[in-house]
Amino acid sequence: MSECGTRIITLNQIGYPVDGQKIALFTSSESEFKVIEESSGAVVFEGQLGDLVEDGASGVTVRKGDFSAVQQPGQYRIEQGEHRSAAFMIADRPYHDLQQGLLKAFYYYRCGVELTEEYAGPWKHKACHTAEGIVYGNPELKLDSSGGWHDAGDYGKYSGPGAKAVADLLLAYEMYPSALLSPIPLPESDGHTPDVLLECKVELDWLFKMQEAETGGVYHKLTTLNFPGLDVMPEDDTAELYFSPVSAAATGDFAGVMALASRIYKPFNHSYAQKCLDAAIAAWGWLESHPVVPGFKNPEKITTGEYGDEQDLDERFWAAAEMFRATGKEEYHEAFKKLAEESFPKYMLGWGDMGGYGSIAYLLNDKVDKESTLYLSLKEGLLTEAQRLSDQSRQDGYLISLKEEDYIWGSNMLVMNNAMLLLFAEHLSGDSSFAVCALDHLHYLMGRNVLDISYVTGFGDKSVMHPHHRPSVGDDVDAPVPGLVSGGPDRGLHDEYVVEHLQGKPAAQCFADHELSYSTNEVTIYWNSPALFVAARFNQ
Repeated sequence: MSECGTRIITLNQIGYPVDGQKIALFTSSESEFKVIEESSGAVVFEGQLGDLVEDGASGVTVRKGDFSAVQQPGQYRIEQGEHRSAAFMIADRPYHDLQQGLLKAFYYYRCGVELTEEYAGPWKHKACHTAEGIVYGNPELKLDSSGGWHDAGDYGKYSGPGAKAVADLLLAYEMYPSALLSPIPLPESDGHTPDVLLECKVELDWLFKMQEAETGGVYHKLTTLNFPGLDVMPEDDTAELYFSPVSAAATGDFAGVMALASRIYKPFNHSYAQKCLDAAIAAWGWLESHPVVPGFKNPEKITTGEYGDEQDLDERFWAAAEMFRATGKEEYHEAFKKLAEESFPKYMLGWGDMGGYGSIAYLLNDKVDKESTLYLSLKEGLLTEAQRLSDQSRQDGYLISLKEEDYIWGSNMLVMNNAMLLLFAEHLSGDSSFAVCALDHLHYLMGRNVLDISYVTGFGDKSVMHPHHRPSVGDDVDAPVPGLVSGGPDRGLHDEYVVEHLQGKPAAQCFADHELSYSTNEVTIYWNSPALFVAARFNQ
C-alpha cells in the first residue's frame, strides 16, 4: 500500500471502555447509523449523526455518531447503508493488549543482544553492534558501546531521545503502576521487578556508557558515519561506530532521567538506584562547570540524525527539578528557581523541548510548598496549556488538539505528548474532562482519523504495514515488527516518495504507508513511549 484514501466511517479499531464515551466519525451525507454485534449480526443500537463540521486539517466534512449507550462487552462493527467500519471491541480494559504491545516494541528495538525466537517470534535476529565505538576526535580511544535501544528506523542510539523515552515509561509506572503489573514477558522477567522497569534498565545501562568518565559530560549520540541501506538487518550493519562529542542537551537529559530513575528503582534495587544518582550528580557537575555551551552540530563526515538543539535551558531545568526531587537538597531547588525565571517552553514534552518534564517533576514533588508563587505559577501554566489543547480538540473534526500547521514530521508524537500533558492536568486538577480529551487522542492514533488507519503496527483492522524500519524491511516476514508507532501525517512533504505522491493533499492526509516515506512512516522509541503512557492511564 502506498497511499491512504479517506473512509466513510472511522473509529478506534481496538475499541472503547464499557462505561466511556463512544464516538465514531462519518464523512457521508446520510444521517443514521447502526451498531451491529459481530457474531450474530444483530442490530444493538440505531443512532442519529450530529451536526456537520468542516474540518480544514483533514479536508473533509465530518459528523459524530455517539453510541455511548452500548455498554455490553463484545465485538461490534458500525454500518451505514453499504458502508462498514472496522471491527472493534467494547470491554472493561480494551487497551491492555495494545499497551503490552507498545511496551514489547522496546524489546524489538534492543541493540547488542540476540533476539531469540522464544521472545521475538518470527522477528528474531542475531546480536548486533557489539564492537567497541571510537570516540570522535580521539581515534585511539575505543569504548564499550553495546546495549540500549535502536532509536528509530535506523540503528543509531541517541542520548537525549533515549532519555525522553525512558522518562515517559518511568512516569507511566509512577502514575499508573496497577496498569503495568502484567509480564510481557521479557527474558529478564522475574516476578519481582515490573517488566517496564526491566526494559528501561536496558536503555539506562547503555546510557551509563555514554557518560565521559573524567568529566561527567554525556556523549550526544553513538552512530556509524552514515545510515545503512534500508534492507540491512541489524547484525549486518558492521560499519565502525562513533561516539559524537559531549553536548549540554544530552548531559542535561541524562542528569534528569538518572535522577528520576534513582527514585523509581530504589524499592527494587538500592545499589542500582544509587548508581543512577551518582551518575546524575556527575552530569550536573558538568552542567555547572559549562554554563554556556554551543548547540550540538554533526561532526564532519557524520551524516546520521543530528538531533541538534540550540537551547539547553529546558534540559537543565528538568535536571534541576529531578535532582531536587531525588535528593531534597536546596542547591538544586535554587538552581531550578533561577532557571524557572528564564524564557523557554515549560510545558512541552518533545526530545528537543524537555521543559514540560521539569515542570511536572516540580509539581509532583511532595517536598515543594504547594502555596509558593512558583508552584502556583507552574500549575496555572500547565492547566492553561491543557485547557488550550482541550478547546482546540473540541473545534477539530477528529477531536484532537492539532491545528493544520501542527501536522509536522512526527505529528503523532505531538498527538501523544499533548495527551500526556492532558493527563497530568487531570492529575493536578481532578478534572476528568482532560482524560476524556486525552482518550480522544488515543482514538485518533488507533484509527479514528481521516485515513481510517491504525498508526500502530499489528494493532487494528487496518494498521500500518510498511514502516520505514530496517528490520521490518530486511527480514523475510510479511508483517512488520508489531507495536511500533508510525510518525503520521507531515504536511511539509519531507521525503521524495510523498513529494511524488501526495502533492495538494490536506495536512492530515499527508501520510503514506510506504517504507520509502521516512518523513511520515518512520518509527521511533520516543513516539512509542508517550503512547504507552496514555494507554496505561486507561488500562488501570
